[in-house]
Amino acid sequence: MSIAFEIPGKRILSSTQLTAFQSSATYNTITSFIEVLNASVVGVRLTDACPESLGINAILRLLDRIEQLAHETPPVENKASRFGNPAFRSFYDKVQTLAPSLHADLPGLDQNATPELTTYFSQAWGNRERIDYGSGMELNFLCWLICLDRLQVVAASDHAALITRVFWRYIQIMRILQSTYWLEPAGSHGVWGLDDYHFLPFLFGSAQLRGTAQRIVISSTAGHKFVRPKAIHDPEIVDELSKDYMYFSCIKFINSIKTASLRWHSPMLDDISAVKTWEKVNSGMIKMYQAEVLGKLPVIQHFFFGSILPYEGPPPPSSDESHHGDGHVHEGWGDCCGIAVPSAFAAAQKEREPGKRIEGPGIRPVPFD
Repeated sequence: MSIAFEIPGKRILSSTQLTAFQSSATYNTITSFIEVLNASVVGVRLTDACPESLGINAILRLLDRIEQLAHETPPVENKASRFGNPAFRSFYDKVQTLAPSLHADLPGLDQNATPELTTYFSQAWGNRERIDYGSGMELNFLCWLICLDRLQVVAASDHAALITRVFWRYIQIMRILQSTYWLEPAGSHGVWGLDDYHFLPFLFGSAQLRGTAQRIVISSTAGHKFVRPKAIHDPEIVDELSKDYMYFSCIKFINSIKTASLRWHSPMLDDISAVKTWEKVNSGMIKMYQAEVLGKLPVIQHFFFGSILPYEGPPPPSSDESHHGDGHVHEGWGDCCGIAVPSAFAAAQKEREPGKRIEGPGIRPVPFD
């Protein structure tokens, strides 16, 4: 059956529309896909061998090209500001320009679908105007993966690789963009992300750790330690497991750019560490994602609906009482656009060596910003 593809657009402006979305086929498609991917990586390490199909390899080559674009687009001198670096807009424009040709190399893709897919793909790297990034952009990448799955660029046998190879590659590139261009946390303080930017690496990362409390044993000066959620507070365990598990890699990343306890700068992660098992952490993460990302108007008002992920709810309100001239709703303090807050990377500016870009694991710890 042929699909009449369309360029995705925003549809939701009201709480009534959001409620309708939460009982829609598109909502079920997203949550079901998350659950399928989640199940595919239970007990799977990042370093485990897994089959990589032609589709997976093509996607990885595409992502390699995105990283190359970032390296080809250095940040501009911006000493007067600790906010997002304007060079990000040049990077973003390059991605938009190249996206159609990059998709042409994906095996089996109906090229009529390219405009639809490239909308999600381009929007997955951050907001061009605000130079920020948050869980809404991360959701765009997930929607891009859904489209690739629906259009059979990848198959069910690729699901584990979609997380341990493709999604994790995306996160690694996002870390480069965040540290290179000082992307601000979307919203005023990274709302709806478990660190300043992300949610899904913790969700899928906790799936990797399900059933591992008695299986993973870490040798330490204090004897052997089983790996439970509270282990995120042990630097030795975090360092040792960061190569194999997304959850610990994300904790290590947070610790590399912020000092002090997680209790102060990442209170939600600190609270979650008190949960007894990774099974409960993982199931709680899925519920939290549904409530705090898919259930929040300031996030979903920016969601793009097309032919693959259609909107079938009521039309937007006829009056403009609930939104401003920028075409979307503002509900409460710190929601959506919020108040611009500098990236944590900007706080490291005074610590860096002249001419050396701040990025990746070499970032020196800085006081919490």
